[in-house]
Amino acid sequence: MTSANNTSKLGVGQCTTSACQTEHVHDHSHDHDHAAGDHSHEHSHDHDHSHAEQASHSHEGACCSAPAFGPSVTLAASTSTRLVVHIADMDCPAEENMIRSGLKKLDQVQNLGFDLMQRVLTVDHVDGARDKVLGALRGLGFEPRMADEEPVKQVSPKQGLIRIAGAVVLALAAEISHWLAAPEWLVIVLALAAILSGGVQVYKKGWIALRNGQLNINALMSIAVTGAVLLAQWPEAAMVMSLFSLAEWIEARSLDRARNAVDSLLKLVPDEVLVSADGKDWQRVPANQVQAGWQVRVAPGERFGLDGKVLQGLSTVNQAPITGESAPVDKAPGDEVFAGTINGMGELVYQVQAAHDETLLARITRSVQEAQANKAPIQRFVDQFSRIYTPLVVVAAALMAVALPLIWGVSWSESVYRALVLLVIACPCALVISTPVAVVSALASAARAGILIKGGVYLERARQLRYLAVDKTGTLTLGEPSLSEYGSLRPSLSDSEVLDMAVALAERSDHPASQAIARGRVASGLVRLDQFEALAGNGVQAQGTTGQLRLGKRSWVLGQNKAESSQVEQQAVESGATMVYLGDEHGLLAWFAMMDTLRPTTSQAIRDLQAQGVQVEVLSGDHEQAVRHVAQQAGIKDFRGGLLPQDKLDRIEEKLGNGLVAMVGDGINDAPALARADVGIAMGALGSDIAIETADVALMDDDLGKIALLMRQSRALHAVLWQNISLALGIKAVFLVMALTGQATMWMAVFADVGASLLVVLNSLRLLRARNP
Repeated sequence: MTSANNTSKLGVGQCTTSACQTEHVHDHSHDHDHAAGDHSHEHSHDHDHSHAEQASHSHEGACCSAPAFGPSVTLAASTSTRLVVHIADMDCPAEENMIRSGLKKLDQVQNLGFDLMQRVLTVDHVDGARDKVLGALRGLGFEPRMADEEPVKQVSPKQGLIRIAGAVVLALAAEISHWLAAPEWLVIVLALAAILSGGVQVYKKGWIALRNGQLNINALMSIAVTGAVLLAQWPEAAMVMSLFSLAEWIEARSLDRARNAVDSLLKLVPDEVLVSADGKDWQRVPANQVQAGWQVRVAPGERFGLDGKVLQGLSTVNQAPITGESAPVDKAPGDEVFAGTINGMGELVYQVQAAHDETLLARITRSVQEAQANKAPIQRFVDQFSRIYTPLVVVAAALMAVALPLIWGVSWSESVYRALVLLVIACPCALVISTPVAVVSALASAARAGILIKGGVYLERARQLRYLAVDKTGTLTLGEPSLSEYGSLRPSLSDSEVLDMAVALAERSDHPASQAIARGRVASGLVRLDQFEALAGNGVQAQGTTGQLRLGKRSWVLGQNKAESSQVEQQAVESGATMVYLGDEHGLLAWFAMMDTLRPTTSQAIRDLQAQGVQVEVLSGDHEQAVRHVAQQAGIKDFRGGLLPQDKLDRIEEKLGNGLVAMVGDGINDAPALARADVGIAMGALGSDIAIETADVALMDDDLGKIALLMRQSRALHAVLWQNISLALGIKAVFLVMALTGQATMWMAVFADVGASLLVVLNSLRLLRARNP
């Protein structure tokens, strides 16, 4: 037996972007509306998406957004083309229904996807139908915009506010003039000036909706104000229109905060970086023009503009924009650095590894944006309810206008007025935005904390977590085992010779245990191997000059052979060491003992999860004694060792149906179990493209405590969602009763409708500040 420390020195192992579009494939659940029928489905698809930088501008209307989206992108292995456009006036289910009805008539349209919060329409159509689709949208009164078109110049928020403030002043003047018994013509002039100043866009949008047989808030408000004018309620008509425009402006500004929360991550990246293509001539160029392979110099205190690998210098880096943790991380030549992170006191030179639109930060932002399509059940309920809510209320208003005079003897003018009040609160905008604003805010908050969540469905359900399966190596432990001791089991072979054989096999494997052995010695080159093969859950094997060699689990290496464990082996096993064996066709050749260290945050993380009622169980391929040792250190009662990937999958399936089941692993070796669990969580996703693309939730650092934080954020989101829905429906229910009994006025109804929208938006924005709710 040889102590590893005595034989050798063992080392420790070492878009949303500018004017461009990016195709990538992902495999997540999405909700889509089909042109051929009005239904939704929730299962996995592979989709290609086109993304482009969001232009910086604003709209006056509520629920507005500003992204510029890419031109058509042909879907891989398909005759279908995906068109993603931004439509400024698409902010309500009424507009969605209008577009769906209009595009449904085109045989070339296959699928439709709507994001009302971002005002994004996705159309899958047959090749060559792009112009027809765009023409149909313009025929409906909408102006679709794509990345290759110049952005429409927008009225600044300040200009819009000045005009709306003028409308409010005129409306107040009309009200005061009416109260002071001024000449009727003066009241009419002031009221008309207020209505036209604040309501031109409202009437324009309302007319487009009515022309297409749809009822949105603008159409309903136009009808209500016009009805008030016909009833000679001039001051009230002016006040309703001006207050509605003011409330919409305030709501739009509030929504911009939620909408820009995710995109603000990209603003952490500097516009220009100091680069050199040859390492000699340095100059500042826009970050989006830098190519992979170029060198970038970062001064102390500067932010990194791109992802890369350090070539020169020593420093520390604040990686909070990626991991959520501001503790500095040491960087030396060979280490990776990421866009948006902050350099410490040393100057670094790094080589760019990814273009501006493919940095980790850009992919995180893109992933969170796409996650909005993966709706939580409560979001789908709200969407379905909102589609029938407005028609029902409009019918109720019409019935009330007729029934009150005929049955209860209310005057026709009073009856019509009450019906107009009801129309004002008929639009479900407050209900529609009650869920997506909250979800987007929570997703953005989680991303800033280093938790990348692939959809509202996973975030909303995380609070229900009851069982969490955890891998041992790299999850509970640091995942950097070191070779502590080893020994030959074949008298004809020395310890040095068996180590040479093991290193030759291990250096071609990426398993942590193999890497620990490979770090034990530089390969001598004397051991020649062919036909290398890695077998998941067992080990690696290859053909040597004297026959087949295996390195891995004892039972697998032994095969049909038998062997008794030596006393030294047993002592190593009892100490909790991870055991790896080398063998040939005749039996065991050597044993290798490796020790791993528990992560500093593991024990506290487990206690936090258990305090929230989560059963934590270790599922590991390591032998049972090693698993027991780590589980006891972490404070975990349940553990299983010696498991193959299929065994882990079977255990997950056993637990399904008894509360929410989650699995946390490295996103690669535990792929089957991660995919089968209700929520698959990949840990240590920083720098791992596979984990970011495949996991339902990706923890950007190695802190298991982020799962407890995820659960707290989930509970906070759930509470806000139900608060929003209760506010939206409760306020409308109260005013429905008040309208029926004649207790509500039109201006009160305006506050009820737009005020409810504003309240749910402001309530949702609280989640942006809840980094550790």
